[in-house]
Order: sequence, then structure tokens, then C-alpha cells
Amino acid sequence: MTDNQYKETINLPKTAFPMKANLAQREPGMLKEWYDSSRYQRIMEKTKDRPPFVLHDGPPYANGAIHIGHAVNKILKDIVVKSHLMAGYHTPYVPGWDCHGLPIELQVEKKVGKVGVKVDADVFRKKCREFANKQIDGQREDFKRLGVMGDWDHPYRTLDQKYEADIVRALARIVENGHLQQGVKPVHWCFDCGSALAEAEIEYQDKVSPAIDVGFAATDPAVFGEKFGVKIADAETVLVAIWTTTPWTIPANLAIALHPELTYVLARLADGRYVVLVEELAATALERYGHGDAEIVGRTQGQALERLTAKHPLYDRTSLLVLGEHVTVDAGTGCVHTAPGHGADDFVVGQQYEIGILNPVDARGVFNEDAPRFTGEHVWKANDSIIEALGDAGALLANEKYSHSYPHCWRHKSPTAFRVTPQWFISMDKAGLRQKALDAIDNVRWIPGWGEERIHKMIENRPDWCISRQRTWGVPITLFADSKTGEPHPQSVEFMHKAADLIERSGVQAWYDLDAQEWLGDAAEKYEKVTDILDVWFDSGASHYCVLAQRDELIDPASIYLEGSDQHRGWFQSSLLTAIAMYGRAPYRQVLTHGFTVDADGRKMSKSLGNVVAPQTVLKTLGADILRWWVSGADYRYEMTVSDEILRRVADSYRRIRNTVRYLLGNLHGFDPAKDLLKLNECLPLDRWAVDRAWHVQEAVKEHYGDYQYHLIQQKIHHFCAVDMGSFYLDVIKDRLYTMRENSAGRRSAQTAMFHILEAMTRWIAPVLTFTAEEIWELIPGKRDESVLMATEYTGLKALAGDAEFGNRFWTSVREIRECVSKETERLRKNGELGSSLSAEVTVYLPDDLRASVERIENELRFVFITSTADVQPLSDAPDTAVTGEAGGQPIRVVVQATEHAKCVRCWHQRPDVGMVDKHPELCGRCVVNVEGKGETRYFA
Repeated sequence: MTDNQYKETINLPKTAFPMKANLAQREPGMLKEWYDSSRYQRIMEKTKDRPPFVLHDGPPYANGAIHIGHAVNKILKDIVVKSHLMAGYHTPYVPGWDCHGLPIELQVEKKVGKVGVKVDADVFRKKCREFANKQIDGQREDFKRLGVMGDWDHPYRTLDQKYEADIVRALARIVENGHLQQGVKPVHWCFDCGSALAEAEIEYQDKVSPAIDVGFAATDPAVFGEKFGVKIADAETVLVAIWTTTPWTIPANLAIALHPELTYVLARLADGRYVVLVEELAATALERYGHGDAEIVGRTQGQALERLTAKHPLYDRTSLLVLGEHVTVDAGTGCVHTAPGHGADDFVVGQQYEIGILNPVDARGVFNEDAPRFTGEHVWKANDSIIEALGDAGALLANEKYSHSYPHCWRHKSPTAFRVTPQWFISMDKAGLRQKALDAIDNVRWIPGWGEERIHKMIENRPDWCISRQRTWGVPITLFADSKTGEPHPQSVEFMHKAADLIERSGVQAWYDLDAQEWLGDAAEKYEKVTDILDVWFDSGASHYCVLAQRDELIDPASIYLEGSDQHRGWFQSSLLTAIAMYGRAPYRQVLTHGFTVDADGRKMSKSLGNVVAPQTVLKTLGADILRWWVSGADYRYEMTVSDEILRRVADSYRRIRNTVRYLLGNLHGFDPAKDLLKLNECLPLDRWAVDRAWHVQEAVKEHYGDYQYHLIQQKIHHFCAVDMGSFYLDVIKDRLYTMRENSAGRRSAQTAMFHILEAMTRWIAPVLTFTAEEIWELIPGKRDESVLMATEYTGLKALAGDAEFGNRFWTSVREIRECVSKETERLRKNGELGSSLSAEVTVYLPDDLRASVERIENELRFVFITSTADVQPLSDAPDTAVTGEAGGQPIRVVVQATEHAKCVRCWHQRPDVGMVDKHPELCGRCVVNVEGKGETRYFA
């Protein structure tokens, strides 16, 4: 036979699974096929009798293209859903969108103008609805392109009439349970929004403000002096020094707060005036005033000064000295400027002392007539005017720039102000909402664990939830309130359910068009229809009722919520509070939190920095599976680093998985598991070991999927492919697969192991590498379901017994010996003393116990080492020229040298029996047997 004829007897790999993935080009076609065949629906139908596991989708906002953070969030959710599907659960996934609120209003305003100026409210709402739906359509296609499986044809949208009606029904339940109250309280106010903001809509940014010290002159200096044990004449001046970084709030000052238990000093300045300061801050403050040499003439506790009065520096009124535990000595003077209309602590103290509320600032941020001299000025621009007026009045003690963290609107990035306005609140303490929420937190599994403490502190310290907004695009608070007292109508719950039915039939405009007299009759004169809308966080927070409780395929509470770490103060919290207020329990059993994306240098993504990684670009260049592989490999508990270079490295890692799969598929060509699959106990020892390795990986993968530790799964699978398979097992069995007869026991043994490994491995990667797994699934030999996602855990793997003759300890030692041989072979090749490893003869010198173990496969060691010969000898016989190594924790010696034997043209081994058969002068004896089909060559018998 000729060389070419011999080649035809080699079993070379053959597969339709390409080495080059071309994911960006192949994935869209696969997606189309899945959706054309209603694959999601078919999977749900097949698994409907399994126990349910429901991940409830936190709705992204329906505005703008998705960014890398969206991709991370949706891919993580998809991995959770698919991993539980393959673990034996029924996992319906209903995606959703948050659709109301200011960002959409602003976009629509740019197109059609402001409500009441160029367009009426009804038309404006319709335009908002059209805009949001268009945004949803664009985002939906990108999410689908990521390989995220779900009921995309029937998502939930907070703008749907049924959903809006259910929001009203949810609020009615909360009202019925006694958690709603109307009140005048300080709230974060955005002058750009013209509305109150929720805590979750606030972000803190650094801001440079004017920090001023202002002296409030005592109305009765003599009485002040007595409190400090100092005699002061009425004609003398005693100043109570306050410090503030918000000069614009001075016109609203009604009091000065002191801490009851702190010590205050009376300092006499060189000009004869006296100043009251807290002792811990006195020296620093006096230095600011240019009076570092001032004499301390008296001391007293803050409680001794309670209810004394001082003159307002700009107006003809007094400010009351009050006591408050909120006063600290972190900065300032220890005498805290108190404006109940502009601060949370100020408001509380003002209520305690019944000093009233003054709010001289309108919704636009402009001073009204209650701030004489500054009426018509915007508060941010009035700082300079107020400081100048204080200077003219002789009350300004110091003025300097001060950098500090200040609340800003998350939409406009503009500073906010505390402003007292009539609003609707869900009370945190009325009817015990706060404590019930804290108790519920303890019964939820938080992933990572620090999430529990984070949300616990937030609930513990949060103020009442202001749920009303003075905007147009949203769900109305369908109440009738007493025009004098603000109290809701006694039949509020009944009316709210009636309003919900109306909204479900005709939309929210029906509420605004409603004539109150139709429902209230003569009482309509006493009550006003509330036209405020609900905080959008209530819209999404109530989704446990509006979605989970309304759809038969879902369960309430949800198995898990999953969002970014910012949602402890957002959706996780609003969902918890609405559920507690409605049912007295949490809406979720588990909560998983992931970090944000940053570039390779740890910086946030920013167009100005040019470090944005757009998912759309990655999909078009690398494909969705690369993005998914990156997400799974990142430790989502922390910031997730991404860049073009990182994604290229991820693509390299993916190729290792793909190449392993391609090798397995290629060598399973022609294999029919129905008739060719051996029982595992009939397989050769090395093949049983490979299956054992796969079993151990599978056990770890199951555990890590259950613990949501996806990066550990990727590490396990990559190590298995690169080390156990690529660097050892697949390398060793290559000769057996290629050169033995097609249906020989040795080849079928290897194919049996590879089949089991591929069946299992495809399932391992399916929740992450969605497209690749389906591509593999179609090519694995044998009959199977149409999708890998219809399969569950593979049960064909089996662990080796702990005392197995060819167990893990044995193969670990063999691999260590192999590593020593490989190092020496490579050294000789570099020195030019050796060609390929198949031109080498190897002798290993081993301790007696290790030698006795390894000698059992001595005839096959050359296939393990991929050398032409291999011999085992006692360690004591090792020549001085042997190199030293270690295996099984013991010293070994190795000698490698070039062989002089002829090369077999079929298997390339250089053996002494090459040419021994006249009919096949260029073949070794083993290849003669395989070519002629007479007898059986055996491996690891």
C-alpha cells in the first residue's frame, strides 16, 4: 500500500462544527430560527409541571439605547433563569419596562413643547406613551440579541392601562391598611423638575459652596451673661454664632439649635463683643473670625440656654434657641442655623418647639414676598446678595469657600433643596411599616451577604416615603382630599377601586376628565380631586402585585430579584415597602446584587473619556456569547472591568472551550451511542478517569450555579478544557482514536468517554454560552430534544471509587512523571539534540512503590509520554546523567535520548518492529494489525 492508502486507514476527525465561530454572523440566524419556532413557548410548555422558579425582572427605564450595564444585568438574569431551568425548574421570565417619569417628559417637551404652553396634558401624555413604546421596541431587540430568553411578546409595561389600574389598586390596599398620610414636610426638591424627589432619585456630588459664620445678636445680653456667670450690660453685644453652607436659607431662619449636653463657651473679642460657641470648635471658629486671642470668660451647658432668643440679622423678628440631639461638633460652631422650611432635622425641631414653618421659596427656586429684599431672586444666585446684606448688617463673622458632598437630582445633575410642601407620604412608622420591613429583611437570602446590612441600615434610617409628584406623565393619586384639612375622603378606598376600573377601561386621562360631582354629589364642594402623580418608584415597586400576582405562570413572592447595587435604595426598597404595606411580607425570597462596569483603569464609562464599550458594537464584532462569557467570568460582587482588550482576552478563553468541543465532536464522527456506547466499567482506565474528572467538574458546576458563583464555573470549565483535557487526556488518546480500527474496543472506549463528557459539558455551558451550546447540541450524535435547554443534569457521568486500582492518585503521579519527561524532551529539542517527541526514547527511574504501580501500564507509557519508547526502572539504577524530578511526592529520575529506530509512516512512531512484515515494509507491528484487521491492539488493558 502507498502512503496515501495508509492515510485512508487513519480515522481523522470530521465535524460540521467550525473552528472559527463567526458568532457575530451566525447568532442572528439562530435567533430568528428560535423565535420563528416559538422556542421559548415550547420550552415553557415542556417544563410546566416542574416546580416553579421565578426571577422577577426589575424594569429598565424606557429611554435610550441599552448600555453595557444593561447588558450585564440582563445576561446575569438570563444565566440565573437558564441554570435553574436546567436544574429541573419551570422558569418563566417576563421582561418589563418602567415607562413613566421625568426623563421621558423632557424628551417629549423637546419635541412638542411644555404642557399648558404649546400642548394640553392629554395630548402630551399620548406623546409620552408613543415615545416610551418606541424606546421599548429598540431596547427589546437588543436584549433579544444578547440571547436573553423570555416572553418578549408579552412583557409588562408600567404604561399599560391594566398595569396603571393595578398601581391604583395597590395604593388603595396601602391606604386601607393605614399607611398613607398627607402632610407638610421637608422633601428633596429639584427646581429643574419642579417636583419633589424620592430618596432613590438623589445622588451626592462634590460642590463648592460659600461657608459663612453669622452672628445672631442676643435680645437680652444680660440674661445670656447670667447663664455663663458673667455680668453683661444690656448695651453690650452677645452674638450666637452659626455656620452654614447654604446662605440662601438665612431668610427662613426661625431658630438656633444647641446640643443639650455639650459645653458652650462665652468668648470676649478684642472689640468688646461676646460670642457663644461650642467649646470643641471655639478655637477654630475664633481663628476664622480673626480673633484667635479672644478670652474665654464663661462656660455652660447647652440646655441652660434653651428658649433664649436672638435677633434675626436681616429681619425684624427673633430666633429661638432650641435643643436638638442632631447637633454635632464635626464642623461649624455647635450652634446650628435652623430653618424648619428647609431641613429635615430643622423641621422636626420646629415641630417640637411649635415655632412654625417658613418657606419663602417657590417651586422654581425663586424667593417670594416672604423673603423681603430678595423677592424674585433665584436661591442659587441670591447667595451673594444675602452675604452682602449680612456684611452690611455687621453680622457676617467669616466667609470662605467650602467643598462638600451635596444632594443632586439624578436626572438633571443639579443641586436640590430641602423644601417644605404639602405632599402625600407612606409613613414609615404609622402602622409599624418600618419594623415589619426590618423583620422581613431577616427572612430573605441576600447575595452577596453584605446586601442585608446595607438595606437594613437604609430602612432603619429612611424618612417617610414621599410618593407624590407635581408632574404630568404618570399615574394619578386617585384621591379626593378635604380642601381645608387635606384629609382623604372617608370612602377613599372605594373610590380608588372605582377609579382603577375606570383607568383600566379608558386610561389615566379619564381621572383628569372626571367631574368630582359625579361621584361625590353635594360633597364635591368640600373636596378637591388630587392631580399629583405617583413617584415612579411606586410604579415599579408595586410590580409584585401588578405582575407577579396577575399572571398565572408566575409566583408571588418571587424566587429572586436581581439588580445593581444602587437598587438597595431604589427598586429593592420600594418593592419591599409596598409589599409589606400591602401584605406584611417581602416580595422576594432572594436578592442578588451586582456591581457596576468600569474600564481597565477603574474609571466609570464616559463618552468624554472615550472609554465606553457599547454592547451593540461587541455584538457586531465578537458576538453575544463573548459578552456573555465575559459577564460570567467577572466577579459581579465588585466593579466589573471591561475594555476592548479585556474582551479580546475573553474571546481567546472562549476559543479554548470551542476547540475542545470541536475535538470531541470531530472524533465522535460516525459514533452511534445507541450501538457503540460501552458501559463505563468496560472502558479503559484512562477513559474512566476522564469521566471521573468530568463528574467532579459537574458537581462543582452544580454547586456554583446554586450559589450564583458564575466566575468559579468559568474557571472550572476552562481548567478542565485546558489542563485535564487539552494538556493531557485528549493529547494521550489521539493516537488511539486515529490509528486503531474504527470499531475497536480501545477506540470505542475513548469515544464513550468523549460522548459522556460532551453531553455533560454542553449542559454546563448552556446557561452562559447560549448560542454555542445550541450549536453543539445539534451535532452531538444520538436522538435528543430540540434544545439543550429542554435537558436537565446529565446522569451519564460516574466517579471513580476512592480505592480504584487506576484512581486519581495513580493518574496524578503519571501526569507528574509525564511533566518531567516533557520538560527534558523540550530541552533537548531546543538544543537540537532531538526532533519531535516521537523521536525520543525515555527511561524513568522510580521508587519501588511508585514503580510497581506505574509498571502496570509500562507497555502503554509511550502513548502517555507521546514518545516512541518508554521504560520503567528502579530509582537505584539511575545513571548520573539522569535529570531529577518529583512525582507522587517522591524523587524520580528521567533519561531522554534520540532513538535510532525507523519511523512508521502511518503512526509516526519510531519502533524496532518497523518493516518486520514484508507486505508492509514501512509500518510498525501495531499498525499492521490495525490495517489488516487481524487481532486487537490494546491500551491500558
